[in-house]
Amino acid sequence: MKKIVILGLHITDRVKEAIRVQDVLTKFGCSIKTRLGLHEVQENFCSSNGLIILELTGNAEEMAKLEKELLKIEGLEVQKMTF
Repeated sequence: MKKIVILGLHITDRVKEAIRVQDVLTKFGCSIKTRLGLHEVQENFCSSNGLIILELTGNAEEMAKLEKELLKIEGLEVQKMTF
């Protein structure tokens, strides 16, 4: 049975780090099966924090490379779940 790998990304400063995060996600796009982005938005407020949930697929080595690249980004917390 194939393992399910989920990465949770907590971005503490979306304005500052969004471009770097997006570049890494684009680079490893073939390893991302599902992507869900969440951040608080109100009429006069948009949170600088954000949460991205990734369901990974494919080669385990590529998944590990993706995680390693994300961990290099300052202001980004990465948590991993494997089922």
